[in-house]
Amino acid sequence: MAISISPSAIKDRLRADTGEVVLLDVRERGAHAEGHPLFAANAPLSRLEIDIERLVPRRATPIVVIDDGGGDDRAHRAAAKLDSFGYAAVETLTDGMAGWRATGEEVFDGVYVPSKAFGEYVEERCDTPRLSADDLAARMRDGTDMVILDSRPLKEFRRMSIPGAINVPGGELVHRVRDLAPDPETLVVVNCAGRTRSIIGAQSLINAGTPNRVMALKNGTMGWSLAGHALDHGRTRVAPAPSADARSWAREAAARVTTRYSVPRIDQATLERFRDEADAHTLYLCDVRTIEEYETGHLPGARHTPGGQLVQAADSYVPVNNARIVIVDDDGVRATMAASWLIQMGRRNVCVLAEALAETALETGPEPVTARTTRHLEITATALAELLAATVIDLADSRRFIAGHIDGAWWTVRARLAEALATLPEPKRIVVTSPDGVIAHLAAPEIEDILSCQVEVLAGGTDAWVAGGHTLTPGDKRMVGGRDDVHLLPYDHPKNEIEAAMHAYLEWETALVPRVTRDAVARFDVTRHG
Repeated sequence: MAISISPSAIKDRLRADTGEVVLLDVRERGAHAEGHPLFAANAPLSRLEIDIERLVPRRATPIVVIDDGGGDDRAHRAAAKLDSFGYAAVETLTDGMAGWRATGEEVFDGVYVPSKAFGEYVEERCDTPRLSADDLAARMRDGTDMVILDSRPLKEFRRMSIPGAINVPGGELVHRVRDLAPDPETLVVVNCAGRTRSIIGAQSLINAGTPNRVMALKNGTMGWSLAGHALDHGRTRVAPAPSADARSWAREAAARVTTRYSVPRIDQATLERFRDEADAHTLYLCDVRTIEEYETGHLPGARHTPGGQLVQAADSYVPVNNARIVIVDDDGVRATMAASWLIQMGRRNVCVLAEALAETALETGPEPVTARTTRHLEITATALAELLAATVIDLADSRRFIAGHIDGAWWTVRARLAEALATLPEPKRIVVTSPDGVIAHLAAPEIEDILSCQVEVLAGGTDAWVAGGHTLTPGDKRMVGGRDDVHLLPYDHPKNEIEAAMHAYLEWETALVPRVTRDAVARFDVTRHG
């Protein structure tokens, strides 16, 4: 059994300038969002085999596992799994979150909290220029010469956007702004859904020396909606690839940022040394280009890590404290901007790989997903549809199950299978499914151990069921156990609750800085521009 570690000892480790440590909260995502230590990364026990290689690539990294405490056994179950995977330095937080709260330590609700707090700190320290939704609407009516750049990923932009906005994910802003606002008199407005990416995006352009006046839209699309202005939906207005002139200006801007923020650059030989030392020091190799560029050709071992999202959600991409972080792109622009922010966020050992794609042996295609599972006995969608009776257990997330599932299926969270199975009617032939079948394959042998019977996995998961022309049934019947597996963003709430949820979210975000100050672990060190 893993030994336990106290909250004060954890905070001492996080404050240290050397030595790695990672905090893994193995509760479900919704439970994590209800309250956790500032730098805890969410790694639900239900997905641990899928996520652990990406989150913690080095087996000797000291890991502290967190659960609720007070009789919750997930930390010890996770520690046992990690031990079986070869992780050699696993501890558990003494009495989990119950113990953390009992000592009076700061508890942070929400997700991506370090990055969210950092965005607020940047606005406070840099006095990032901003305008309200009403001010923006008035400028629209007046015909002000301006561009509105939405710094979120395209999927989020499609869901809702400011009328007339152009989608330019945050890591691409410096790369593309000169083509979108070639006239220095054009006002550039940067927005996101709330605050963080608006602030970081606008300040990135300012730090890069953009000659235009740049402003962040206060409270993003939420602020726009709360002010009574209509949002667009389903738009796909995307910034074009940067021209040669835009790239040239961006490289000059990146050179200025490199100097101002002391962004280290390494060569291929140093990267090879880092790779050779990866058993002694965690290495994250982050490719911050677009997904299309990444899949066309990337360095072996590099992960697709969009620059804007890396800054927005650092705890989900590079959670190991004091790990080496090497950021790569094709010309150093996007890598430099991302690195400059991680350095100011207090991350040690961050650098940019010079001439990153000069290596000839590039890999192509999507990033491989590693899941520690073996194939289990499968049943096809066609065969399942022909069965007269079967007990189908669906391990999709609860929102997806409610949106549509195989008629008659039962839902639960994988980490609570034993409790759920004990409440079900005597099962008939058991078939387990999940969206793509991966978690189903992980869960099948666990169900067999609990029930001492043969279990089949739906081949290809529920996605294959739909692809085969079979229907899904919406609804929340036959759901067993708490629905703490998802964290609802404001727009995910029922329609009559969205406005209150947006207000609560924005109030939460703006209140983070004093809470982080009280916690006294973060090492934010923002350099004011100018």
